[in-house]
Amino acid sequence: MTGGAGFIGSHLVRDLLGAGAGVTVYDDFSSGLEENLRGVEGDLEVVRGDILDFDHLRDSMRGHDAVSHQAAQLEITRSIGDPVYDLTTNTIGTLNVLKAVTELDIPKVVEASSAGVYGQAVAEPQTESHPTDPNWEYGISKLACEKYAAIYCERNPGLSVASLRYAIVYGEREWYGRVLTLFLRRALDGKPPVVFGRGDQVRDFVYVGDITSLHRRCFETDFGGHLVLNGSTAIATSVLDLAHLVCDVTGLGIEPLFDDVPEGERSALADGRMRLPSELQAMRMSFDLAREQVGWSPEVPLREGLEREWKWLQDHPHRWVEMSY
Repeated sequence: MTGGAGFIGSHLVRDLLGAGAGVTVYDDFSSGLEENLRGVEGDLEVVRGDILDFDHLRDSMRGHDAVSHQAAQLEITRSIGDPVYDLTTNTIGTLNVLKAVTELDIPKVVEASSAGVYGQAVAEPQTESHPTDPNWEYGISKLACEKYAAIYCERNPGLSVASLRYAIVYGEREWYGRVLTLFLRRALDGKPPVVFGRGDQVRDFVYVGDITSLHRRCFETDFGGHLVLNGSTAIATSVLDLAHLVCDVTGLGIEPLFDDVPEGERSALADGRMRLPSELQAMRMSFDLAREQVGWSPEVPLREGLEREWKWLQDHPHRWVEMSY
């Protein structure tokens, strides 16, 4: 598993080990943390390596039955400021994975894609057939990964690749910088959440444990060629409603603050957090195809998942000190 020491990857590792699999984590620890794998039990090997180092990556894959590709550059602001780095890490890194599995005759890959491939919603909920028109460089690099996966599957009939378009994945060990994490961190400090604009932007929040079950279903299910699935809930939650939910769950007892900071500029009220350029107005994604193809449906309600993350943060406040972007 590339990126197995990251937020999502570390959950996937624990799940696979719990199912009796042997797992090799391949991670350069540029954003992943050794702490994320602390206390993990099972047949685990950790290899420090870069997905851009093809020979090392291929050698680390040798002898494995399948590959989970979770390593990525995922910070939107970095993709805007350095699109070449974003493209190189995400797309060349994925090409290295695809090239390695074909050389080694590894038959299955599950890769992390993103809701970012869709861009602004033209229909809701967004299905996998929704137009792909990314509004950020990050979405372009992830869409290119999907296209390369489709080509590799077409040219290598024994290869199956599932590209999972993650909605907003949240939960324990999440990296600090996105809207929910900022709300929770401020609550921990006794401060109200800061909402940009009117807070009417809507997002699809999916608990990391649900993504973990989708991931395993893809390994346990036989499918041919390239499969694209949303990892989502089909529930739209506005940023303002999320802020109120955080205030309720944390017992903050303070109303949210509003800041009409322009897109692309940083908010003094929100601890210097940038309001993203080309901000998405709506993200709500159907999971019907995942239910049909691999028998998966999300199970954890937002409030319950948020309560779990809040408890984890209270026990690990040192993890959220500096924002990732």
